Amino acid sequence: MDFYSFAKGIVKNILTPLYRIKVIGVEQFPQEGGVLLCANHISNLDPPILGITAPRPIHFMAKEELFRVPILKNLINHLHAFPVKRGMSDRQALRTGLEVLKQGHVLGIFPEGTRSKDGKLKKGLPGVGFFALRTNAAVVPCAIIGPYRPFVPLKVIYGAPIDMAPLRERKASPEEATDYIMQHIQALFDQHH
Repeated sequence: MDFYSFAKGIVKNILTPLYRIKVIGVEQFPQEGGVLLCANHISNLDPPILGITAPRPIHFMAKEELFRVPILKNLINHLHAFPVKRGMSDRQALRTGLEVLKQGHVLGIFPEGTRSKDGKLKKGLPGVGFFALRTNAAVVPCAIIGPYRPFVPLKVIYGAPIDMAPLRERKASPEEATDYIMQHIQALFDQHH
């Protein structure tokens, strides 16, 4: 068993009963090929929550500062995370993200770039649209709904892959592609709130 699976098992046993996690739509998650998993961001626990509910290992972009803490750096490297510089165009992180998708892995991304204080969906950043347009990866929207309070149910809803072909064909802008993805996340919210 690799470290990711081992850690997933431990975290799952702690968080699932604590937050009474209810997972919806996971059967729609592609079993193979590159997947761009796009979720809203309401808590620092979002990455582990996605990690224990998604059926495949996820590679996350994590803020660069986390890689400066020695113990944390080792841990998140083993959990397939890679650094991204926030607030600027980080070409290395974009290249790494593209490579993850081209190799047929799952890239987990929070389009808003930062946590939403009020739980409402904020505008997504164009980097998400860039990944969606530059690869043929399946784009899976995901909504995390709940207050993150012990024993209060938390819902994780995986939507069906979004058809990005029309946007890729007409060479839509990354901003437009991001907005399109955010509409799908919002629709999951509206449906399950």
